[in-house]
Amino acid sequence: MSKSGLAIIAGVALVTLLGLVYVAFTFEPPEGTTTVVIPPPALQPAQVEAVPAPTPASAPEPEPRPVEQVLPRIQLQPEPEPPAVAAAEPVVAPPPVEVAVPEPEPEPPAANEPAVQLPRLNDSDSFVLDGLRAMQNGAALVRLLAQDQMIRKFVVFVENVSRGELPQTGLPYQPLGQEMPVRNLDENLFVMDSRAHTRFDQFVDTFVALDTDAAIVLYRTLSPLFQQAYSEIGFRNVNFDDTLRLAIENVLDRSNVEGPYQLVKPSVMYLYADASIENLEAVHKQLIRLGPDNTQRLQAKLRQFMQRL
Repeated sequence: MSKSGLAIIAGVALVTLLGLVYVAFTFEPPEGTTTVVIPPPALQPAQVEAVPAPTPASAPEPEPRPVEQVLPRIQLQPEPEPPAVAAAEPVVAPPPVEVAVPEPEPEPPAANEPAVQLPRLNDSDSFVLDGLRAMQNGAALVRLLAQDQMIRKFVVFVENVSRGELPQTGLPYQPLGQEMPVRNLDENLFVMDSRAHTRFDQFVDTFVALDTDAAIVLYRTLSPLFQQAYSEIGFRNVNFDDTLRLAIENVLDRSNVEGPYQLVKPSVMYLYADASIENLEAVHKQLIRLGPDNTQRLQAKLRQFMQRL
């Protein structure tokens, strides 16, 4: 394009611009008119059925959730309940019958364990003597026994016999008061006379004549005192019944030794000249002095006591 053409176009544009400026400055809107501004159309959300949860009046309004987070409500229908089954007619059982249980009656004391108020051990002699006198042939036995500390002396005697020994003092019976009858073989050797055994006849007769059952009852009655006396000599954890059984067994196990019995007297006492007899236990040697007949009778009575202990 030539320069003259460009100049014409520029001139036209300049004139037009100046005209528009003039119109803008000189334009006045007519009176009684109103300018209406039309807002742009708003976006329409997707049509989704939602049930808003009611909110308390005082609670703040929740922020609107994005459209894609709103899920449709799923309605769950409850399962129908099974039809009721007619129950069978209940069976009414008769009420239980109360049975009165009788209270157990107290058992009476056993025949061998009478309920008796025992005295103190130190004051028990008169109680023991009265119990012995009440027995069959008991009065005859009382005359042969010691009259003081009877329970203590009997316990010591039984404890010694259980070991095969005999106490030298404190015997529970009266001394015989008779010398052993002997015959001289020479000035240093003697032989026991057959009459030596008869010295013990009265004692054995009296003992054998006792009522065994009554004697056991008296022993059971006095048993606590026997145990107390046994504890005094150091046997606190030993049952006196066991010691008495052992003493009786020690007498029952001794057999007879045939005579004649030769004796020597080196001092005031006679000793058996036969060392095999002299070395026997003291209980066994005492049975030899009793003689075979008295020994058999004594052992038979002790067996009766042993069966009832």
